[in-house]
Amino acid sequence: MATTRILEWLGRFYIVLLLGFLYLPIIIMAAMSFNASPFYQLPFEWTTDWYASLWQNDQLIAATWNSIEIAVITTLISTVLGSMASLALYRYEFRGKKVLQALLFPPIAIPWLITGTAMLIFFFGVGIGRGLIAILLGHVALALPYVIVVVSARLQTFAPELEEAARSLGANQWQVTMRVTLPWIMPGVIAGGLFAFAVSFDQFVVSYFLSTPGQTTLPVEIYAAIRKGFTPEINAVSTIIIVVSMALMLLTARFFKFGGEK
Repeated sequence: MATTRILEWLGRFYIVLLLGFLYLPIIIMAAMSFNASPFYQLPFEWTTDWYASLWQNDQLIAATWNSIEIAVITTLISTVLGSMASLALYRYEFRGKKVLQALLFPPIAIPWLITGTAMLIFFFGVGIGRGLIAILLGHVALALPYVIVVVSARLQTFAPELEEAARSLGANQWQVTMRVTLPWIMPGVIAGGLFAFAVSFDQFVVSYFLSTPGQTTLPVEIYAAIRKGFTPEINAVSTIIIVVSMALMLLTARFFKFGGEK
């Protein structure tokens, strides 16, 4: 009994340490975005001046909107194409299918530094060059394997008999897909879309290689700002992003259970 109680308390202590390690830096960063001192001096003096300065920083705001627009478009394209590819890999047998499935994992495992260099060379070779279009194409290429893997994993739990039953009742292929298959795999589609958004919005290396002056994303702009001199405006924009991201995750968890039930 005593040993069990000790192990229980050790487990709780470990969880507290783990959560503290993950969230304490974020909490400190958010708190310092309200500190009047630009050098994080104590005692703490409450102010919202850094948020006011943030709205006047046109370069940082423009980079933020670029990141949001690219991430949203990347999510839409990757989710649609990835879900379609997952359905094709699930339903059909064709030569080279196993090889194609195996080739989905190297883009995830290859370091983004190598991927970014390869994309830079390729885009210049085909005449696309650098810029927001190149960044978008690069992000879609990075996010697509994540969507395919996640949706394919969800499809492994799908019973083919459900589609056969729908066809036997007179449903065509489109109706089977939209009314039977898609509702079942929707948790995987949403999870894949969230992965795609996170990969795109947080992507630095590929964006750094493919961006041009005046057309950068938020991670690249933050890196440039840190090189010039760190300001609490970075804390402010990071705090806003964290709050919005957590709110979206909570709303998703509230209104859609990933177990497949609404």
